[in-house]
Amino acid sequence: MQVRLATEVDIPALGALIQQSARELGAGYYSVSQTEGALMGSFGVDSQLIRDKTYYVIEEEGVLAAAGGWSFRAANFGGDAMGNEVSERLDPSSEPARIRAFFTHPSYARRGLARRLLAVCEGEATKAGFSRFQLTATMPGVPFYLTQGYQELDHQTYALPNGEKIGFVAMIKDSGSR
Repeated sequence: MQVRLATEVDIPALGALIQQSARELGAGYYSVSQTEGALMGSFGVDSQLIRDKTYYVIEEEGVLAAAGGWSFRAANFGGDAMGNEVSERLDPSSEPARIRAFFTHPSYARRGLARRLLAVCEGEATKAGFSRFQLTATMPGVPFYLTQGYQELDHQTYALPNGEKIGFVAMIKDSGSR
């Protein structure tokens, strides 16, 4: 399985991957109603990442096993359904790059794919001049990011389109951290 840049052709398969990942790997962390509300906006394909060439997939025999990216833009999270406009560019000398939209197909969970994608994203962000990385983690993602050297900043709650609320954790890492 190789890491490659995502393309617009991947968008339908990415949508399916995100839905399956959120529903299965998020079970036990979020209620069904919270997950379905998040899939209406905050969990979804962000095509700006694809256009910026900062979103990656790992594919095996035509199946997307995992996806994730980074951004030099200010948006912290959210897909096209949230109406994310092209957000302003970050200043690498003073602002952290954003780690964005990591999802793993449940059949490929706990095989190191997210770790591989994270290494690619942090490496590419570092090449672009960033020395810190920030993300908004889903609750199932928090343990993973802690093992990758990220530190919790704060817990956040967001309103969802279906009236539910969902919790996330803002996290940060310096490029010198494990």
